[in-house]
Amino acid sequence: MSETPAADPGAASPGWTAADIPDLTGRTYVVTGGNSGLGFETAKQLAAHGGHVILTARDPEKGRDAVERITAEHAEASVESRLLDLADLDTVEVFAAGIRELDALVNNAGVMMPPRTLSAQGFESQFAVNHLGHFALTARLLDVLKEAPDPRVVTVSSFLHRRGRIHFDDLHGEHKYSRAGYYAQSKLANVVFGLELHRRLRANGIAVASILAHPGYSATNLQSNGPTGVAKLALKVSTRFMAQDVTMGALPQLFAATSPNAESGQFIGPDGRREQKGHPTVVEPLEAARDRELAKRLWDTSEELTGLTFGLGAR
Repeated sequence: MSETPAADPGAASPGWTAADIPDLTGRTYVVTGGNSGLGFETAKQLAAHGGHVILTARDPEKGRDAVERITAEHAEASVESRLLDLADLDTVEVFAAGIRELDALVNNAGVMMPPRTLSAQGFESQFAVNHLGHFALTARLLDVLKEAPDPRVVTVSSFLHRRGRIHFDDLHGEHKYSRAGYYAQSKLANVVFGLELHRRLRANGIAVASILAHPGYSATNLQSNGPTGVAKLALKVSTRFMAQDVTMGALPQLFAATSPNAESGQFIGPDGRREQKGHPTVVEPLEAARDRELAKRLWDTSEELTGLTFGLGAR
């Protein structure tokens, strides 16, 4: 079986920027959460380099506004917005049914440290949006991706995945809930999923790349839209003085989605100190994220909760 590639710091060219994105003419991209923050910057750069971009938004008006802002800056951009609420698996089904061609799926959307709320299907919101919604979307779009010449799934996590653990005994925080703890759980789930997807695709001889990325510490609306109270104030202060802007933060996922040097099973993050800032390079995930038993349990649980299967048995 093909295993996850070891980190190769040379896989990303030193100082890689959006200017290094190749011509994307003829390629189609889906970027979840593409109306703001990292998703907007990703959608803008993909469209600016010739790709056709379908950005998703929960709010149709915000989606239309994002399209207008991109085309105002890049008049020839081919970009559209479609409704998708990852907290409702029914809208995932409807959205996926409308995708006929796809070269790369960028699983970018996320929520961060809100008060405990439940999704339409009754799942804790961070786990539902950040992991289960993207798991379901990837499952539904896999057959479309298989038809592309260089298909990719890019799943966006966080360096905070290193603080996470999967609470299988209390997956939805019914008994004890920590906003930060359950955010870290969802981000660890992203990494475990991305690595396991890579292994299963390779084991089944399917040439779809599964690549992980994280933005380091980037200034986005996640820090202000989710947290409340003291946590919101603390994040506001730290973001102001420590975070890099979204143009830098989006580079790892742009590299993963477009670079010919990006490989399935890699985790792309910033090359600076503690992976908080910098240009894209290959980084190492938490060692526990490579645990095969954990991966199988999360995969099986995710299939059960979403009611979907990939048809990719573990080997």
